Amino acid sequence: MNVFYKIFGTFKFSFIPPLLIYLAAGVSGITNIVGVFFVKEYLDLSAVFLAGLGFWAGLPWVLKMPLGHLVDILWKFKSLLVLLGAIVMATSSLIMFGLIQYKVQMLTILNAETWFVISTLLAPIGFVLQDVVADAMTVEAVPKIDGNGNEINFNELKSMNVSMQLLGRVSIIFGTLLVSMLNLIVFADSSEMTELEKVKAYGDIYLYSLIVPIISISGIFLAYLNQKNKYKLLVDNGISPLKAYKMIFNVPEVTNPNMLIIIGSIIFVIFTLAIGTSNIGFSQEIVFIGSFAIILTLLFKLSNELDLKAKKMLLGTAIIIFAFRAMPGVGQGGSWFEIDVLGFDQEFLSLLGLIASFLTIIGIFVLRPLMEKSSMTKLIVILSIAGSFFILPSIAMFYGFHEFTSKITNGLVDARFIAIFNTALESPLGQVSMIPILAWIAQSAPNHLKATFFAVLASFTNLALSASNLGTKYLNQIYVITREVKTNLGDIKIPADYSELGILMIIVCLLTLVVPIGVTFIIKKLRLISY
Repeated sequence: MNVFYKIFGTFKFSFIPPLLIYLAAGVSGITNIVGVFFVKEYLDLSAVFLAGLGFWAGLPWVLKMPLGHLVDILWKFKSLLVLLGAIVMATSSLIMFGLIQYKVQMLTILNAETWFVISTLLAPIGFVLQDVVADAMTVEAVPKIDGNGNEINFNELKSMNVSMQLLGRVSIIFGTLLVSMLNLIVFADSSEMTELEKVKAYGDIYLYSLIVPIISISGIFLAYLNQKNKYKLLVDNGISPLKAYKMIFNVPEVTNPNMLIIIGSIIFVIFTLAIGTSNIGFSQEIVFIGSFAIILTLLFKLSNELDLKAKKMLLGTAIIIFAFRAMPGVGQGGSWFEIDVLGFDQEFLSLLGLIASFLTIIGIFVLRPLMEKSSMTKLIVILSIAGSFFILPSIAMFYGFHEFTSKITNGLVDARFIAIFNTALESPLGQVSMIPILAWIAQSAPNHLKATFFAVLASFTNLALSASNLGTKYLNQIYVITREVKTNLGDIKIPADYSELGILMIIVCLLTLVVPIGVTFIIKKLRLISY
């Protein structure tokens, strides 16, 4: 109860606007399950191609860097970015809805694979546009003064910043919880659905996803109303209109355009587009190396705004979080194996999502003391050990462990039981690593560069996900996994082959354990981080 009091006891109405934008980000996962099944059933795309597409889809998150700086410069007009993001997100959903429900008409313009790629690339652009504003709004949401215009003390501010960042993660996960509940309803008895019923359900899900941009826009509108009411209260209490405006609307000192960031970002965009649209070999690798160099330069540049202790903390933390998030995954082959071999259908995967979301919310509250008291290095070690441990059940099921347990328990402990149990244990840990560093930025970064700091560090850590996708692609090229693909006549075009999935999962498990812990040890030894 004390944990809940610490969080909700510091809750302010001003927290709601950014939380709504984060909620929209969570709800955006409404199309995840549909996407997996749509690709598997209707698109002839390999695991390697999908991993590569994941790399390009991750690059817009790197663009948080210039967008964050732009938000700092044009803070008064931040709502326009949220609106633009909403339009882009809606476009992505409508493309997929049209592709599913009006396939014939859509295919007269472009083929299905091209439409899918366009939609996949548009969606993260919309989310990035909104997320960069939401991050900065979390700073604005924490009041620096009370209703009488008096400054709030440091400890109370720190507590509110931690609560704000934690509730931001909770809001995202709550969005996934709502999504899982909806998917569970839509795909109830999915195994008995006809092909036409499945197609209609897929289309309906993409139509429902239009609620996402509506939720995010409502956050901006609510923020304006809240600030307007607080401004009126201060004026009524005798504060001059000009002073009240500066206090409520959180007008920071003027942020002069940083030409290094602007020019570097322009070069990055041109460089990425030029390489990405060319037929140059190793285009993804070239873009990654270029992106890494640009962002690392900007990170060092921004660190000069901090004192030596804070600078070391920023750089050291960025490196170990990068190593943690850059670990490769199994790829789509793991999902195909669960569907084809283990028999997981849309309904069961929706149930897993529901369990994961619910327990993640509970886990975040329970693990709050761990996040507050543990150093970042300790957290990374714990999460790396846990992450590798939770891959073991999937490895075991590949080699038939579920068949053994099912036999000795009269069918109780089967593949689905193991998947549910593993999801229950794994879920709470996914959001833990970023909360302490987000709270630190909110508390310690220069006021006129809050959005820039959030964006650059996020760009760096999100670039790690691009590295993860590259690693996933390489592993899928070495260990080839194919799902069954049939022709229009029902003949097998490509047979299913999951024979190399086991060794792939073992390698992913070992990398997840060894690499982040090794990097953390080296960083500590080099004294780049002292906590």
